Amino acid sequence: MNEALPAINDLLDGARARPRRAPVECGDLPFVIRRDGSWLYCGTPINRKELVCLFASVLTREACGDFYLQTPAERGRIVVEDAPFVAVELNWTGIGPDQALTFRTNVDQMVTAGREHRIRIAYDVVTCEPTPYLTVRAGDGAHPIEARIGRAVYYELIALAEAGEVNGRSVLGVWSGGCFFPLGDLPDEEDA
Repeated sequence: MNEALPAINDLLDGARARPRRAPVECGDLPFVIRRDGSWLYCGTPINRKELVCLFASVLTREACGDFYLQTPAERGRIVVEDAPFVAVELNWTGIGPDQALTFRTNVDQMVTAGREHRIRIAYDVVTCEPTPYLTVRAGDGAHPIEARIGRAVYYELIALAEAGEVNGRSVLGVWSGGCFFPLGDLPDEEDA
């Protein structure tokens, strides 16, 4: 039995030394992630949450901003209408700089806002309505993979917000993981 161990170790060393092959490019795949976080395949909703979670685990984002489903063997581009995930629940502990805001996404991933999981606010160019996002994980370039923070969760954030100053501007924001995240400008006292 002990004689077999060196042979097995030699096989394992050979497998580790082999270079990884690049996944086969499959082009555009018939997947769409809608703004509400639902996944479609060939226009049909994927209703099995376990399957959505499996696909979400192999979701990547290229430097150009395109989204791909990528396994070690294959990869293909998919359409994402807004952000691939939605933050649907918020839990918090502590106060001020010691506060931790932990979000649950629609695929049951728990993400605590902080240096690597930033909260940002985008504004609609026509309506100026705010849309909050949370970085779930890094992409391959400057574009991270994000979750859009749902409206009810955003209202919870606003309830936790406090006044602060960022780059000389008076803002309303929240603390998490030792970072202060602005949610919007406070009106000037003369405007109030």
